[in-house]
Amino acid sequence: MKIPVWSIALSAVLLGGFSPSHAETIEYVFYDKEGIAGTEVIEWQGNRVTGQLKLGWNNRRLDLKESFTIGAKQVPEQLHIEGTSPFGAPVNEKFSLVDGLAQWHSADERGNAKSSAPQFYIPKSPTLAVESQLVKALLASDNRTISLLPQGQARLFELDRLTLAQGEVEETVYLYGVSGLSFTPQLGWFDQRGNLFAADEGGWFAILRKGWDKSHLAQLKERQIRAADKYLQDLSAKHTLKSKAPILISNVNLVDVEAGKLLEQRHLLIENGKITRMSIAPIRLPGITRIDGRGRTLIPGLWDMHSHLSPTDGVLNMAAGVINVRDLGNTHDNIMRIERLFSSGQIIGGDVYRAGFMDRESENAMRMGKTTTSLEQAKEIVDWYADRGYMQIKTYSSMEPEWIAPLAEHIHSRGLRLSGHIPAFMTAEEAVDAGFDEIQHINMLFLNFMGAIDTRKRLRFTEVGEHAHELDLNSKEVARFLDKLARKGTVVDTTTTVFSSMLLRQPGKLDPEFAAIADHLPINVRRQFIGAELDVKPEHREDYDLSAQALLNMVRKLHEHRVPMVAGSDGIPGFTLLRELELYAKAGIPNADVLRTATLVPASLVGKLNTGGTISVGKDADLVLLDGNPLEDISALRRTALVIEGQNLYRPDQLYSALGIEPFHPSVPVSLDQPGDTAIN
Repeated sequence: MKIPVWSIALSAVLLGGFSPSHAETIEYVFYDKEGIAGTEVIEWQGNRVTGQLKLGWNNRRLDLKESFTIGAKQVPEQLHIEGTSPFGAPVNEKFSLVDGLAQWHSADERGNAKSSAPQFYIPKSPTLAVESQLVKALLASDNRTISLLPQGQARLFELDRLTLAQGEVEETVYLYGVSGLSFTPQLGWFDQRGNLFAADEGGWFAILRKGWDKSHLAQLKERQIRAADKYLQDLSAKHTLKSKAPILISNVNLVDVEAGKLLEQRHLLIENGKITRMSIAPIRLPGITRIDGRGRTLIPGLWDMHSHLSPTDGVLNMAAGVINVRDLGNTHDNIMRIERLFSSGQIIGGDVYRAGFMDRESENAMRMGKTTTSLEQAKEIVDWYADRGYMQIKTYSSMEPEWIAPLAEHIHSRGLRLSGHIPAFMTAEEAVDAGFDEIQHINMLFLNFMGAIDTRKRLRFTEVGEHAHELDLNSKEVARFLDKLARKGTVVDTTTTVFSSMLLRQPGKLDPEFAAIADHLPINVRRQFIGAELDVKPEHREDYDLSAQALLNMVRKLHEHRVPMVAGSDGIPGFTLLRELELYAKAGIPNADVLRTATLVPASLVGKLNTGGTISVGKDADLVLLDGNPLEDISALRRTALVIEGQNLYRPDQLYSALGIEPFHPSVPVSLDQPGDTAIN
């Protein structure tokens, strides 16, 4: 599973404080669920600031040093950031502002701009000290607004304040939000001088100023979450169009995903969120919401079977036609809150299907769910998840291989499924024989043929990059393994896009897997798709390119051997799933079968085929209206004209605009305030 740096500590944590004239040092502690995950130390010497960020999780290690000097209006004039990104790619970024000319360069970017008024440069790999300085500049600016470089504008606003006490010490802290950096405002708590005090990272990490007791985080987290949710609730109220009347979609072409055929000129009636009538003949009914589907195609709502949800993801998913999501790893409190917000309609988001996450305690453990030190404790964790309505267990790379068989037996006895990463030093085939019902990630299939690999480490990426293309996919050995997966009904969730992206990304170049959307994204989001993730040496560049093609070849082999597949993203919501389906088609899978991996098959897997996964009478009205026919062109999935979730109607162009994304395609106009029949053209 990949956690973008920007979403961990660099975009959602905003620090503040006016530069002291004397020397000062402030240290911050990053906490994960189990303890300390990292630190950030910031030092001021007059107008010079230095910082060092060290943060680790699983096999990722972020290590960045920075130094910058502060000029007029609290804007940095000279800046240098160097170190290592989470997956190992080197970081070396410089910025200067001299005589009104701003210049910046790194392995990935090079640019310049005239800067007569204060403009704050946002590094591609910022540390917390730079984010702190941005807040200082905003506090010192007119109207708490400042122009950004390379482009954009940031605005600071206050959301809450609270006075904390620790012994005889009291501190009043302010919850600030900064817009203009990502899809939604970034939040953090600051003291009266503007220095960071604390911030919550959506259950992944929490940050607190060193010297203050960790117990303060609970109250701060609750109030920060409340403010963040209020923003999304307001957005949802504005962009959710509720039809109290029945909804009629007329003259629409409809994809029958079971038959893999296009049914032309159909009429479909939705009442109380259910499909109640479908016919070739026109349906006439007074007092309804009418949608003219002429020239458009209707498909079932899409499913993302590999997500790690945050509240914002619901809007991104809905805009892309992704209505149902399986969460494969989260903190319990976070996913339960998201599920409540989605199901109650307070914020935009479809149905959520929960998998409980588990790893063995180790230096490389992923601590997003629960960690265990023994098999018996692992079984207790299974019971805990089962008692709370989780549908399956996902294990991770540090699990003991000898635990898998007895653990799988216990998981199955509770009516749950078992999936996950293949444990270190275990092969995928051994895991399947021990009871795995599903395998996450396509790299695990290649590692099956590479001997005993320590999958806790980056080897699970680099070995595939260097050697996947060497595997003969036409060999009897590969065929026997794939036939076993098919015979056992072992599902594969390949997340091909994530691994193709990782292998193909190069310094200074745009990630080819996201080239179709990059220019539509906010600038500081787009920049995260430029450059390498892994430190690929020149002598291995061709190996990585060939191995990226081998991923697609393996996807085709899975289909040829009738191995059940489900489409999942494990990346930026909505967009990654659509690219995943394009890659399946690129690999040679017929478009009808591609669509099934994100509709019929997932619905069947989670036991919801009676209510979803296809378009038929009696099922939930989870529907996506497209301009284009995905059976002929899978990229038609990007041209969403309207998304229907029961009685709720969503215009994707409006949802994207609300998140600072340039819309990809005009939506069907919707008006629900007319007397009598409502027409949607």
